Amino acid sequence: MTPPTALGPVARAGAGGGPRPNISFEFSPPKGPKSEEALWEAIRRLEPLNPSFVSVTYGAGGSTRERTHRTVVRMLKETTLRPAAHLTCVEASRAEVDEVVRDYWAAGIRHIVALRGDPPGSLGGAYVPRADGYQNATELTAGIREIAPFEVSVGVYPQIHPESPSVDHDIEVLKAKVDAGATRAISNFFFDIDGYLRFIERIRKAGVTIPILPGIMPVSSYAGLANMSQRIGVSLPGWLANLFEGLDEDPETRKLVAASVAAEMCARLAEEGFSDFHFYTLNRADLTYAICRVLGVRETPLEPKEAAA
Repeated sequence: MTPPTALGPVARAGAGGGPRPNISFEFSPPKGPKSEEALWEAIRRLEPLNPSFVSVTYGAGGSTRERTHRTVVRMLKETTLRPAAHLTCVEASRAEVDEVVRDYWAAGIRHIVALRGDPPGSLGGAYVPRADGYQNATELTAGIREIAPFEVSVGVYPQIHPESPSVDHDIEVLKAKVDAGATRAISNFFFDIDGYLRFIERIRKAGVTIPILPGIMPVSSYAGLANMSQRIGVSLPGWLANLFEGLDEDPETRKLVAASVAAEMCARLAEEGFSDFHFYTLNRADLTYAICRVLGVRETPLEPKEAAA
């Protein structure tokens, strides 16, 4: 039965009938015992949703190298998840990066998210490549694929990269990454759906055929989001600020608003034919879990060993 078009995208999604989308989650390595406990609570909550993969970030300048490695290896050993490790080429020689890549392969990791990365302590700051290092994500992708047949995901900006002269340049960079061996692209977060659809159309017209996953940021702190967005060149629409206005001291309402915004975005993208979604979880499960349910994603039983882990 076709749901009435008078309903909004979330209600139409709830009516069901569509295929289950592919979902993936991004986590960050913990900074200490308390944050590690919170991380693993989120992992266990989201694991039964059976994501296609989960990724673990890599701090600026490789600052979380050991924690990232430890987290992805633990995921591989203790969960049913298929972890992917982020890797950057900032503040490291080719030899050092190649060593990390080989260590991941030896540990059983088969998927790397290859990114240029941010300078240490300077999100969105000026990037200066090392003479003996990989110069950018394209070179890094090629280097990873030369070492072993990893699945390699790369990043893409729905809005112009802060250091790029144009969207056309960004698309040419993406094409170069694909030629270097990238098998998937993951977009930065965004809130302009129409702009995102136009961007994807331009990419497809340019001949790029790899999957491109929309990055969804279900964040409940507008102040934190605005600060991050300003530093990395992501514009925020006025309607989003209006929704969060006056809620600085009301975290519960902020969470409801955040879930509503992200759920409507995902539901509309699903109607536009998108079947893959990548969630920036910020190591919290509640909002992402709720949005996945809107998309029709339900828990699946874990294998006995993993369920008891």
